[in-house]
Amino acid sequence: MELITTIKQKAAELKAELQEIRRQLHMHPELSMQEKETSAFIQAKLAGYGIPFTTGMAVHGVVGIIKGRNPDKRVIALRADMDALPITEKNQVDYCSQNPGVMHACGHDVHMTCLLGAASILNDLKDRFEGSIKLIFQPSEEKFPGGASMMIKAGVLENPAPQKMFGQHVLPSLEAGKVGMKPGKYMASTDEIYLTVKGKGGHGATPELNVDPVLIAAHILVALQQIVSRTAPPQLPAVLSFGRFIAEGRTNIIPNEVKLDGTLRTFDEAWRSEAHLRIERMAASIAESMGGSCDVFIDKGYPFLVNDDQVTEEARHAAVEYLGAENVADLDLRMTAEDFAYYSQQIPSCFYRLGTRNEERNIVHNLHTDRFDVDEKALEVGAGLMAWMAVNSLR
Repeated sequence: MELITTIKQKAAELKAELQEIRRQLHMHPELSMQEKETSAFIQAKLAGYGIPFTTGMAVHGVVGIIKGRNPDKRVIALRADMDALPITEKNQVDYCSQNPGVMHACGHDVHMTCLLGAASILNDLKDRFEGSIKLIFQPSEEKFPGGASMMIKAGVLENPAPQKMFGQHVLPSLEAGKVGMKPGKYMASTDEIYLTVKGKGGHGATPELNVDPVLIAAHILVALQQIVSRTAPPQLPAVLSFGRFIAEGRTNIIPNEVKLDGTLRTFDEAWRSEAHLRIERMAASIAESMGGSCDVFIDKGYPFLVNDDQVTEEARHAAVEYLGAENVADLDLRMTAEDFAYYSQQIPSCFYRLGTRNEERNIVHNLHTDRFDVDEKALEVGAGLMAWMAVNSLR
C-alpha cells in the first residue's frame, strides 16, 4: 500500500495544477478535427514533464510514451479524448468557454486533465514498474468516423503494441469521489439514419393534386418503431429514435420533400445489419405505396463497447484498493455510444466512469447540455486512480 500512498500524495500535490489545466482547456474548446490548439497545449505539458511524444496521428492526435524498467516487457495504454461540442455554454463561471458556440459539455477537458496528471505521476515513478505506458490523446470522439478508428488505422496500437487499455469518462449521475464499472458489453453501437421522403408539393387546400410527403413521413416514422418492438429479439437492448423532422412548408403549403434524421443503437452486429435492411425496405415501400419515394442513407458508426472481464476485474480491484469498496459502483448497460469501442474490439480493455456530481453545489446537469459542469474534486481522484491502475498492471 506504500505505492498507493505515494500516488495519492502526488495527486494531492497536483491539485492546483490539475484545476488550472482543466479550466484552461474548458475555456478554449475546439470541435472535432479542429483540436490544433488543444493538441499544442498537451504537447507543451508533456514536454514540460519530460515525456517524449509523437504528433500528427489522425491530424491532431498526440501519443506519449513512459518507459519503466524493462520497457519492452509489457505495454499498456491510457486514453483521453480531446474534442468539444457545438453547444453554447450557459454556466456563469469564470472559466466559461471563450469560443462562441463551442463547449466541453461531455467532459473531455476532464479526461485530458486526468491523463496529463496521471502522466506526471507515472513519469515520476517509472523506476517502480516494469514495462511501458502509452498515453493516447485522441481527437474527434464526437464525430463519425471517430478519431479512435483513425488512430488505429494510423498505427496507435503498434510499435509498441499495448496488451491492455484503459479509458475514463465522466458520469454526472455519480457522486464525485466515486467510480463505476461494468464488465462485458457496456455501451451500444450507433448509426445515424437519414431519410428523405419525396412527393409532390402544392396548396394545402387541394391535397388531391399533391403527393403529401409530410403524411408519408409521418406513416414511416410510426411504422419504423415496429423494427425494435416487433423484430428485435426481446432480450436484446435496441433503440431507434428520430430527433429531426423537417417539413419546410407552411400552414397552407405542402412541401416537395421531408427530411427525417435519427439514430439506431444496439448490442448485436447481426441484428444491427438486419435492422438496416428493414429500415431501408420499410421506408421505401411505405413511400411507394403512398405515391412517393424515400431515399435512405445509413451512416454506420461505432461498434458496441465491450469491457474485457479480466481487465475490468483488475481495474475494479485497483479502484477498491485506491478508493475503498464503498466508492466503486456497479454500472448498467448504456444506450449511449463511444468510439473507445474500436479499441475495445481490438485489445482487452476497460472503459470506466468517473463521478463528477455534487448536489450541494448544483453540479447535477447531464452530459451534452449547456449547464454541464463537474466537481473538480474528481480531477485528483481521476488522475491518481488512472496512475494506480497503470502501475498496478505493470508491477
